[in-house]
Amino acid sequence: MASPQLLGMGNPLLDISADVGQDFLDKYGFKLNDAVLAEEKHQPCYQEIIDNFKPSYIAGGATQNSIRVCQWLLQSKAGSTDFIGCVGKDEYADKLRDAAKGDGVRPHYLVDEETPTGTCAVLIKDKERSLCANLAAANNYKVDHIKSEEINKVLEAATHVYSAGFFLTVSPDTMKLAGAHCNDNDKVFAMNLSAIFLVDFFTEPLKEVLKYADFVFANESEAEAWGKKMELEDMSVANIAKHIAAFPKHKGKRTVVITQGADPTVVVADGEVTEFPVPALDSEKIVDSNGAGDSFVGGFFAGLMSGKDLSECVKYGTYCASTILQVSGCDLSGKPDEALAL
Repeated sequence: MASPQLLGMGNPLLDISADVGQDFLDKYGFKLNDAVLAEEKHQPCYQEIIDNFKPSYIAGGATQNSIRVCQWLLQSKAGSTDFIGCVGKDEYADKLRDAAKGDGVRPHYLVDEETPTGTCAVLIKDKERSLCANLAAANNYKVDHIKSEEINKVLEAATHVYSAGFFLTVSPDTMKLAGAHCNDNDKVFAMNLSAIFLVDFFTEPLKEVLKYADFVFANESEAEAWGKKMELEDMSVANIAKHIAAFPKHKGKRTVVITQGADPTVVVADGEVTEFPVPALDSEKIVDSNGAGDSFVGGFFAGLMSGKDLSECVKYGTYCASTILQVSGCDLSGKPDEALAL
């Protein structure tokens, strides 16, 4: 039997991360624990961060973070992860490629020679983050790339496929193609709601891709947005999770995982709701929350690919999220706890 392989599809972005004040957030209309796509009014913020703060440059993009973390935890299983997305032909793309390869991930980037690599402003205040993504080249990914002979072989080799919801704004056709492939070949396809604006403004493509999803991830804010959009009377996280789990699916059943920060993680599988407590983390150890949700997904997948049950998968996800909370961005320079080796 072939070794499990995880393919990630998403927007490769270089994070420009800085600590900012409330005045900066207010100036551009940013909110904490939120993510938006850069509009014209947001464009000056990137240069302002570079000029007036001391930003860190970190390999990012939600899906790419998850894939890097999964491979990080799968220390003994080198070459278990691949990633596709679109970058420019520039120094930022080189940084992203080097970071992915350095973490053991095999990047298969479509290169747009006319458009710069995408960036994401990561604004940290009181250890919480606000994200503003300037997709640039990432926005130019085309479904023809995954249909090409070279990349189709990567999809064929994958046993698990994951994409954050952010890719819905770029290439929902790629997500549907991969989802259909997984459903037809008894593979695992998973997605993430990822942001409130996706639930609010990309509802129809979200519903279309959701029909293929075996696993759906979200945080409590995104789950609440779904509940409001679906006009649910019972807005408890558990009920919203059950509603997502019961949403029409082309084949098989769906598991839903909703994280709530320090509050219990809610999982719905086979229609049953289970809550998993989150071990307390000393607030003084928290650096920022950027990448924590992505890291949970990466850890969860590492457990899933290793044949662990749901409770173990949640444990691995929680461990990875806790680890990333204690560093700036999705920094994987440390080694995983040997007791959790996979």
